[in-house]
Amino acid sequence: MKTIHTILILLFAIATFASDEKYYEQMGKQIKNVYTAKTIDELQAAVNAFNRIAGVEKSKWEPHYYSAFGNIMIATREQEGSKKDSYLDQALAAIEKGKALVPNESELIALEGFVHMIRVTVDPATRGPQYSGMAMQAYGKALGINSNNPRALALMAQMQFGTAQFFGSSTAEACGMAKKALEQFTSFKSDNPVAPVWGKEMTEGLLKSCN
Repeated sequence: MKTIHTILILLFAIATFASDEKYYEQMGKQIKNVYTAKTIDELQAAVNAFNRIAGVEKSKWEPHYYSAFGNIMIATREQEGSKKDSYLDQALAAIEKGKALVPNESELIALEGFVHMIRVTVDPATRGPQYSGMAMQAYGKALGINSNNPRALALMAQMQFGTAQFFGSSTAEACGMAKKALEQFTSFKSDNPVAPVWGKEMTEGLLKSCN
């Protein structure tokens, strides 16, 4: 009986490894696609692929994360406010699905802040007070979970910089945070092979505005 039990455990381990290997292979392909997409259609194709993966890999939060990220990237390219909001709604829905699996994942919470930040761009004068606060709250929560998350630092720096410019105040604090974010992009490491890695170029661009 012990021998049969051992064989069953081994077969389960092999099947799990094969399943994970396929998952990471599919995710790696689509992550590359979403990072390199040049058009809305290319981004939408990647989002659709992540949604399909999420439908199969029901215990994984990463497909929901990248589906949301893709929708945010589409929203940044959309000019019409209602369409921008629609994509942000889809992004937020995907984030909520991811948070249902891992409620305290810093990356998901930082991405939630990104959604709120892009909401502001639809109508900064009207939406700024509400959504800026929501974005900063999300970034603060993400950093409370992982103070070294470079994307949370970078996005908070972006929000602070934009707010300071809007009110004509000093950008020194935002630039200091952007510098810290860039340092973290250099040193940050994750054991997760499909962990997010985006944001360094955005931070470098912000720092150029600081000089």
